[in-house]
Amino acid sequence: MSEKEIAIQLKNVSKKFALFKSENARLKAMLLRKKPEKEKIALNNVSLEIPRGESVALFGRNGAGKSTLLKMITGVIYPTVGYVRVNGRVSALLELSAGFDPELTGRENIYFRGQIMGVSKAEIRELEGEIIDFAELGDYMDQPVRTYSSGMRARLGFAINASIRPDILIVDEALSVGDKIFRKKCNAKVREVLNNGTTFLFVTHSLASAKSFCKRGVVMRHGQIVYDGDIDSAADFYDRMRIES
Repeated sequence: MSEKEIAIQLKNVSKKFALFKSENARLKAMLLRKKPEKEKIALNNVSLEIPRGESVALFGRNGAGKSTLLKMITGVIYPTVGYVRVNGRVSALLELSAGFDPELTGRENIYFRGQIMGVSKAEIRELEGEIIDFAELGDYMDQPVRTYSSGMRARLGFAINASIRPDILIVDEALSVGDKIFRKKCNAKVREVLNNGTTFLFVTHSLASAKSFCKRGVVMRHGQIVYDGDIDSAADFYDRMRIES
């Protein structure tokens, strides 16, 4: 497979986090260039390729390494060993209510967040009406985000991230936003994005949701990939793993 056909590639990736008993101990170790008191291996020699346009569910219990993997792909953190390559604009529906300036209005935050994501002002202007309609915040759209509830911020976050026409869409249980009607609307929006050929990485504990959206499943355990196959067999493997453990 050529590089142009690959959306996400991780090769022999490992990530270690230094652990300290306190912030003072961390600062002292940094100043004296001492080794950490303890290290946690969050990812251990992980290799993964996701072709353009593929939909992949990522399974794993808490602490399996899923969040660390997502942070690698989105560029929040970097590997200790190995490399990560991502081709295309990434939209990550992770912490939907984070990343806003609380003093700016919802409308102003559309531009603020969009530009952080690398979207031009001209493109944001084109999408502004679509985002506002989707978020369903009414008059609150022109009020400071500090006046929003967490659910309102999540709605706005989903509307922005799902509307910017990403090449790669990453979702971490974000489809549980809001009430039943709005969740149905979110599901429909994700399907619309996927129909346009967007690469999709979906982190979920719901086997039914994974089977609904994805054709491939990857199972993680203790910082490693322990299964990679079609969605039905991956879901069965994960289900057995949960029962056995």
